[in-house]
Amino acid sequence: MIKEVIVVEGRDDVTAVKRAVDAEVIAVGGFGINAKVIGRIKEAQKRQGVIVLTDPDFAGEKIRRIIAKRVPGIKHAYITQKEGSKDGDIGVENASPETIIRALQSAKCEIKDKREEFNVQDLIFFGLTGDNKAKERREALGRELGIGYSNSSQFITRLNNYGITREEFIEALKRIEIGEK
Repeated sequence: MIKEVIVVEGRDDVTAVKRAVDAEVIAVGGFGINAKVIGRIKEAQKRQGVIVLTDPDFAGEKIRRIIAKRVPGIKHAYITQKEGSKDGDIGVENASPETIIRALQSAKCEIKDKREEFNVQDLIFFGLTGDNKAKERREALGRELGIGYSNSSQFITRLNNYGITREEFIEALKRIEIGEK
């Protein structure tokens, strides 16, 4: 699995990257990049490192510059316009898995073992799934840990991929429980 979190523009890019490699991926939503997304990217950079892989066009380069300006120390992966072109459309979503792998390797991505510290039983035990307040608790905990809101399955993946320790998890839960009272 790729250690760094890959940052792309949109959902189709996420699909293309996940077809090529096993990695945590953040989609910025094009120019809709906001403080919440930048916060997630900063947290990802702090915990695992970040590789930005945007479309080889003006918009992609602008998004890349915005991220690089706000999040120091990130890595950059590039594909060419030719590699990302299909039927007149240019984007990461059009690149072959081999092209994406080459771009990530050129960015000096690191490989790590897949981590499975957390599982669905943890979410059930701590009321993060299967409970009428589970969604709100996941949202609060995601905010507290800097990994954002997601459904139960994706939450487990993020906890593991971001390297959250059991101690961090418990401490963050304690802080949100204090806020609930």
